[in-house]
Amino acid sequence: MSLFSTGILVLTSPLHTLPLRIAPVLSSAAQLVERTLYVHLHPGLNLGSGSQPRPVFIPPVVDLSTLITRLYNNAADVCGHLDVRVLLTNVHAQSAACGGTTTPNCPFPTPQSLSHSPEVVLTDFPVQDPGQSHQVTQCLQRYTGHCYVCSPTLSSVLLHPQLLNLQQNKEELINAEEKAEPLETYSDVVVGGTFDRLHGAHKTLLNISCLLANRRFLIGVCDQAMLKKKVLKELIEPYSLRVQKLQEFLIDVKPSLQVEIVPLDDPFGASVVDPDLKCIVVSEETRKGGEAVNKKRIENGLPALVLHEIQLLKDAHHTDTEEEKISSSSLRSRLLGTLLTPPKDASHLPPVPYVIGLTGGSGSGKSSIAKQLEALGAVRIDCDKLGHEVYQPGTGAYHKVLEEFGSDIANEDKTINRRVLGRKVFGNQERLKALTDIVWPEIALLVKTRINQAKEEGKQVCVLDAAVLLEAGWTDMVHEVWVTVIPEEEAVLRITERDGVTTEDALRRLQSQWSNSKQIEHANVVLSTLWEVEVTRKQVLKAWNLLQKRIQQRQVGQ
Repeated sequence: MSLFSTGILVLTSPLHTLPLRIAPVLSSAAQLVERTLYVHLHPGLNLGSGSQPRPVFIPPVVDLSTLITRLYNNAADVCGHLDVRVLLTNVHAQSAACGGTTTPNCPFPTPQSLSHSPEVVLTDFPVQDPGQSHQVTQCLQRYTGHCYVCSPTLSSVLLHPQLLNLQQNKEELINAEEKAEPLETYSDVVVGGTFDRLHGAHKTLLNISCLLANRRFLIGVCDQAMLKKKVLKELIEPYSLRVQKLQEFLIDVKPSLQVEIVPLDDPFGASVVDPDLKCIVVSEETRKGGEAVNKKRIENGLPALVLHEIQLLKDAHHTDTEEEKISSSSLRSRLLGTLLTPPKDASHLPPVPYVIGLTGGSGSGKSSIAKQLEALGAVRIDCDKLGHEVYQPGTGAYHKVLEEFGSDIANEDKTINRRVLGRKVFGNQERLKALTDIVWPEIALLVKTRINQAKEEGKQVCVLDAAVLLEAGWTDMVHEVWVTVIPEEEAVLRITERDGVTTEDALRRLQSQWSNSKQIEHANVVLSTLWEVEVTRKQVLKAWNLLQKRIQQRQVGQ
């Protein structure tokens, strides 16, 4: 069966039985849907009665909250590639249904538009008689079309009903419904977070907050001041993009909610001054933060918020260097070594050798990564060594530098004293530019010579190890740009230890270079040597293997 980009899964099993069934159902759905899977809950929906069922409101109960957590947890385990979204349009306290109108059940007066139009509808409804399948799928299509705006060619599929046909008598179902514990809901609910690359834990937090909120949902999203201590903060999505993704998700999940998203520049934000807020949603990890919010509210003369605690989702795929819970920092670390942005057009370059431009700030471990790539088969072109060559007596750059900066920079043996030269340009942008205008073009000529030599030797990959790759504008000589980053505080420690300079000198050196964030703007691949050597080695190997695949695909394409 062909794959669909977007699907909608209609779950009909009773809430208290769904946790046992959801993993195989999601696993089956993942074989048909490749991008977005919406989940619509209608416990007890009968698609085989012969009459056309209508969507109804289902009450917010504790079991529903538990199911949402379980569903996102299972999704992370069995279909992590899918963007799963649990829809709550039809979840509402019965007494408040339809804004107090006399109609008891009308969650969809008109079909709801979703961010991605579903192309297939799936269900866990167990068909008792195989001859009933056509009737059930037709009924399912009409039901779904009543709820959501779907593709005109919407297909319908029954997901392995034999896996899901757990015997249950009507009396047990009625008893379970009677025992269902209502979930306390609130007019105004607040949460805070970074919300970088929405994952299952974010979605659980957002879905349960939507479940608890009747009127307004306030979200504080960490802005620059709150990101300084985040792992690989340079890979965090821009604030505007994180907000855009949040808005799209929440409009899909519960369009009736009034959603407010505000920048969070301190740990509290609006949560300690907004008098309308009633509840804050926290996890075990952030509960102390919620308690701190309440302390501030009381100091401000406001009532404390109800702390609603949700479970942290376990990450079944975490490594030894990652957190056990599903977290954005773990997901960012998994981006290291992967292709973050497609390579620019390099049709002006020979296809072989494929040239990687590797750069990074002082102390970032760039050269150690270059050596690892060399061990894997790449030709390493060390621009620092080439820089020494262009200063040699007799070269074109040598005479130009002496003319520009004076003969007093020459040693007795006629070589240029780079320390004396450095003092002449340090802190003087105009003089530094005069020097780089002489030296950088000469280094570029040597680089091109080395690349041609590698081509003549039949080498497939070159790595241009260049601290000033971006500043010098050498990206036109490479097919891809790879950047290695570490936090500034770690770079300072390494520079002071390696070069014996003061912390202030190390900071000045770093601040004279392009920032990590600015370099990453030009990067196709990002690496980091922040962790143990073995962790870096695995990153480099992943980057190398993915590079080989790209080169093969490129050759096939040509």
